[in-house]
Amino acid sequence: MRGLEQQRDSGKVRKPGRAWTVEKWLRHWVENIAAPSVRETTMVGYRSSVYKHLIPGIGAHRLDKLQPEHLETLYARLQKPREQGGKALKAATVHLAHRTANVAFNEAVRRRRMVENPARVAKAPRVEQEDIIPFTREEARGLIDKAAEIRNGARYVVALSVGLRRGEALGLKWSDYAVKWRHGCPKGSTCRSRDASKCDLREGRGTLTIRRAIQQRTWQHGCDPDGSCGHRLGAYCPHRRDGGVVESEVKSRAGRRVIGLPHPVIESLETHRSHQEIDRERAANLWADEGWIFTNRLGRPVHPTEDHRAWKALLRLADVRDARLHDARHTAATFLLELKVPLPAVMELMGWSNAAIAKRYMHTNEEFVTAIAAEIGGHLWAEEDDTDDDDGPATVRLAI
Repeated sequence: MRGLEQQRDSGKVRKPGRAWTVEKWLRHWVENIAAPSVRETTMVGYRSSVYKHLIPGIGAHRLDKLQPEHLETLYARLQKPREQGGKALKAATVHLAHRTANVAFNEAVRRRRMVENPARVAKAPRVEQEDIIPFTREEARGLIDKAAEIRNGARYVVALSVGLRRGEALGLKWSDYAVKWRHGCPKGSTCRSRDASKCDLREGRGTLTIRRAIQQRTWQHGCDPDGSCGHRLGAYCPHRRDGGVVESEVKSRAGRRVIGLPHPVIESLETHRSHQEIDRERAANLWADEGWIFTNRLGRPVHPTEDHRAWKALLRLADVRDARLHDARHTAATFLLELKVPLPAVMELMGWSNAAIAKRYMHTNEEFVTAIAAEIGGHLWAEEDDTDDDDGPATVRLAI
């Protein structure tokens, strides 16, 4: 009785009635609470953690009796080698399951299904941060040069120069692209009587407006009940639904932005536009005229898997070390650091809502470090003429 009174006084009394099991709560939370309110890509991680790891591991426990030790035992078992009865999962995968449990049980506490969240106390496995090495200027230039030789190569020029996320780049439409041309020829030239876009020395000022993103959704079973078709994965179900390449909103409010384009990027996009017209003529009436900048050969959005394969092929073509496509975004952010662009402007260009993200994306590579060292040397030690003796050698003095 005293224990119940203490819970009452502290505001930590769970709802009356029969307690739910962990499995019942997790199923309810992921399908009825999380699904309508989070992005599809987030749901992929949530469902994987819930159905593959959390429910098989702790689903039988009563929700109000779940302890941090139950979670820690599960995390250890998930990381054990298979020959020892574990799943041999990476620490990052187990950490995702921990974060999913934390979100789910926080909601259970808020709805008074639990008194306290055990995931807030449980120790999650430590995840070693992967070292990310952005491309050097030479590597980036090599990739850009070779990108001109492949289909949709301008997509990777955009990635390296302005650092768009994959979904943002694949979600671009020609209506999002604006350019104004200026004559680059001398004043008084006969070329000035023509449209500036026809000038051989034209100069372009352009922008891209980021409004949407392309996502790859996992196919769901359309048979009833799920799996009755005989296939384990929804992708092979004859009645599959709600999957494939879909258009979605950008990642955050900060992601909706307008970015300026360097002139070489504009020229790359214009060349890409002319190549796309050839694809349109070849496809004839099969062409899906939906206005996408980067398309497959029938005018539809590029599948993220094909985009990944093309990137890997570009790395081999340019003889550049293997790296993730997302490392191009790190590279673009690092170039902004080297150019000493103010952080608020960097956040606007990259679509960040939190300044702390900059630390993860902007790297001081060896090239930048040595350049800083040279500037320090030039600042501290300045060579000045000895004014007392015109014929004597120059002396080196501290500049401070």
